This record gives sequence, structure tokens and C-alpha cells, in this order.
Amino acid sequence: MATLSTHVLDSGTGRPAVGVAVVLEGPNGWLASAVTDADGRVRDWGSDVIVMPGIFRLTFGTGEWFEQQGRECFYPQVSIAFTIAEGDGHFHVPLLLSAYAYSTYRGS
Repeated sequence: MATLSTHVLDSGTGRPAVGVAVVLEGPNGWLASAVTDADGRVRDWGSDVIVMPGIFRLTFGTGEWFEQQGRECFYPQVSIAFTIAEGDGHFHVPLLLSAYAYSTYRGS
């Protein structure tokens, strides 16, 4: 069984994006939701979430978060689909976010 985490960094300010709502979906639909912590991270999805091989999606509530910051943004949501292959291990999916752009990669 694999583990999964994410991290959101506001690249416009160089600070963690605290309080971003994140939804995790797996091969069979919705799995969990969480909010980024004081370091901009979600490390734990709850004990009921099992990460097995398949296609997963993280959806970040970026529009709501920027609105709470009193800032405009172009992307109201960011959805990242990725594949977890056979085997155990840790999968980390960071999101680098600004008001008019974003990027992601497979972290460690």
C-alpha cells in the first residue's frame, strides 16, 4: 500500500498556502477531503483511505482560497490527475500556485 501527500506553495508570495481545500478522488470516486495545514501540506487523509494502484485526482479549491486572501485568480480550481503504479512507496504531489499560473511535479 502506498501513502500520498501534497503541498501547496503560493509562488507569488513565497509562502505556504494555508487553508486550501483539497479533494482526493481514486479509481472508484471520492476518497477524502482535507485542508492544507500551517505549512501548506496535507500529510494524512484519514485511516479509511487506502491508496492502491490506479488513477487518482487531487482537486484544489484555489478560487475560494484566493478570494479569502482578497486576491483575484484565473483558475478557480486546479485538478491534477496522476497514476500510482504497482508497489508500495510514498507519493508526493506539490502544487506551485500563483494567481495566473500553476505547476506541479512528482515530489519525494
